[in-house]
Amino acid sequence: MSKTLVITSMIVFLTNLTSCGRRPAEPQYTPGLGEIMTLTQMRHMKLWFAGQNANWPLASYELDELNEGLADAATFHPTHKDADFPIPQLIDKIMKEPIGQVDEAMKAQDAERFTKAFDALTEGCNACHQATKFGFNVVTRPTTNPYSNQVFQPTH
Repeated sequence: MSKTLVITSMIVFLTNLTSCGRRPAEPQYTPGLGEIMTLTQMRHMKLWFAGQNANWPLASYELDELNEGLADAATFHPTHKDADFPIPQLIDKIMKEPIGQVDEAMKAQDAERFTKAFDALTEGCNACHQATKFGFNVVTRPTTNPYSNQVFQPTH
């Protein structure tokens, strides 16, 4: 037997031997739908206060974050045990238009239009909750700012 073959065989043997003691990979963490929706609720609230203060850059950021949360809900929870339709389909059908209305109102920096679009967005949230059998979870326009450690007025 050649020296190269012996060395190669030893390397393969030792590699296989050392991998036997490895623990299986831990499953990757997947946030629950409730966790995603709680963060979405926070974004919804911050979006409102940013828009009411005409802080359009912050409002735009919060809307983007809200969209990311909905994308996470669709990705990690494409179906739900009680929902009659897939979550991604519901988000597309119910939420896409009001989100677009909010975005257009912000781009126009139109506070009145923003308020109407935000209310339509909130109605979309509730329609989605109804469609997924979470109708008991009713979202409203925020009335109190719980984020006393954040400035919502434009700083520039």
